[in-house]
Amino acid sequence: MAHIEIYTTRVCPYCKRAKALFAEKGVSFDEYDVTDDSAKRTEMIKRSGGRTVPQIFIDDKHIGGCDDLVKLNSEGKLDPLLAK
Repeated sequence: MAHIEIYTTRVCPYCKRAKALFAEKGVSFDEYDVTDDSAKRTEMIKRSGGRTVPQIFIDDKHIGGCDDLVKLNSEGKLDPLLAK
């Protein structure tokens, strides 16, 4: 199973949608809430180059945000990444 990491905030609807998609797929993930954690937010920005949430990584590969995740899924490209 792939190692999934997602940087989130508590109130972000896109974060909730991304986590719901992973739940639908039955995969677990490591979630890093950057709402009040400046060190994790800095780490997220360094790793992804982005300041918005969610920022999603699968096996250390930056996937992007929620829209990118949903697009991968609709194109049939997400399941192969999760199956690794």
